[in-house]
Parts: sequence; structure tokens; C-alpha cells
Amino acid sequence: MAILVIGSSNTDLVAHAKSLPKPGETILGGEFFVNPGGKGANQAVGAARVGKDVTFCCMTGEDDYGKAAKALFEKEGIDTSYVLSTPEAPSGVALITVDEKAENCIVVASGANLKLTPEVVDGIKDFASYDIVLAQLETPMDTIEHIGDLAKKNGVKFVLNPAPAAKLSEKLLSCIDIITPNETEAEIITGVHIDSDESALAAAKCMHDMGVGTVIITLGSRGSLVSDAKGSRFVPAFKVKAVDTTAAGDIFNGSLCVALSEGKDIDEAVRFASATASIAVTRRGAQASAPYREEVEKVLNNQ
Repeated sequence: MAILVIGSSNTDLVAHAKSLPKPGETILGGEFFVNPGGKGANQAVGAARVGKDVTFCCMTGEDDYGKAAKALFEKEGIDTSYVLSTPEAPSGVALITVDEKAENCIVVASGANLKLTPEVVDGIKDFASYDIVLAQLETPMDTIEHIGDLAKKNGVKFVLNPAPAAKLSEKLLSCIDIITPNETEAEIITGVHIDSDESALAAAKCMHDMGVGTVIITLGSRGSLVSDAKGSRFVPAFKVKAVDTTAAGDIFNGSLCVALSEGKDIDEAVRFASATASIAVTRRGAQASAPYREEVEKVLNNQ
């Protein structure tokens, strides 16, 4: 069962500090890291480490960051047939600060990611052969809508991780099979402020009313709300001490798609994804934090 991830590739420039800076404030930080990142790339690597048959489509610049990213994807066993480069923009870069509580703030300079156009996606000649296509919102919105159209026309399951948070059009929502927002993203989409189980359920209902069949709202340490035709239920998180939450959502989404592609039902898939993300938050970095299959199986077997 093959998975196609379409999205962003960035290089993360990460500084650790005691606290996140306020507007106009300069603070002294601690450790500094340069890590491969980008939501699309994180999800592709996260999926590849716990599964197989993962293809990634992205745009990089013709620079050292782009060349290093492609080499890393190949090392992870990802099909890089559609990892393309452009001379018109530099590779994407994310500036990340992580505090002592493992919270983070991120500024992304998109660069070549904005060159991932509908025409680039049309170049994926074997689109209909994939079982699942996973996308995020760090590339142009018209490209995301085009991916949704293609998925619907070709009978490919479309999973959208609506991050960074943004309003979604009715056209896009009608194409989504599974949507995976966190609390902030769900509020932007629905207008429902999530501060309780009841409000999470209300937000999920709103997304169903907008045309989405399956809604998974990730609630951090409280776990996830799963809502579909069978009803709504909460899947608890695995209890760990978080060190860095930078790519936890991306790792969750990549492993969720792997579990679904293997025929697991949605509740099993969310539990598998939660176990994977629980390992990721105990490690620093984005792609570097993604665990391998045997590590996830060990966590699941110990519960």
C-alpha cells in the first residue's frame, strides 16, 4: 500500500532558550542545531521509518540545503522521483526557538516551497496508483485544493493536516477524507474555541457539517478526539516527559497514514500514531526525532 506525501521541505535552525522571547526582546540562548525539517518532509520521513513505499513530492532550491535534503530522503528509503529543485528561489528555512517546557515558536521563510504549484503536482504521472495522499499547508493553497481534486477524481484517500492554521474553502473541505487539526487549527477552521471535551466535540461536528467524513483533533497530552460515521470517542495519549514538541504532529500524521495503509481501523491507527509521536517528543529535532518501527512496537507491546 503506497503513500504519497506532498508538501514542504525546510532546513530548521533551532535555538534552545529558557523562555520564548517577547516582541522586541533579545534573550541569550543555549544549544543551537541545524536540522532537516518542513512539515511535508517530516511526515515523509516519519512514515518511512515506520512503514515502506513512501513517495515525497516537494520543491527545493538549487543550493546546499536542497541537495542535503534530497540525499537524506534517499537515505531514508523514500522515493524521491518528485523531489524537484528550482533556480528561482532558495530552499525553505524555519527559525525555531524551543524553551525549557518544550514549547516552541517558529517562523518559516518558505522559499522554494511556494514554487510547488498545481502544474508540479500534475507531473506525478502515477497519482492514481497511491492508496493515500497526505498534505499540509506550508505550500500554496491552490496547490492543496488541486491535490484534493485529484485525490477525489482518482479515488485516492486524502488526508489533510491543516497546519499551519488557516481557513479552508468549501471546495477543499469537500475533498478531504480525514482531517487532523490540533486545537488551534480546529478553532480557525470552525470558529469553535476548544477548552473542553464538549467544545472539541462541537468543533468536530462543524467539520462534519462542512463535508469532512473523519475528524481527528489532536489534544496534546490529553490524546486525540476521533469522530466519524461510527460516532465520537477519545483516544488517550501515552504518558512521557516531553523534551521538544517541534515535529510531533508531523510524526503523528506520517505514522497515521502508514497504519491506515496497512489496513488498521481508524482507532488502531490513531493509537499507533500516538505511540509514535510519544517517542518523538522525548527527542530533539524534527526528522531526527522520528522513531523506527521496532521502537513503536515496543511501546505498544508494553501498554
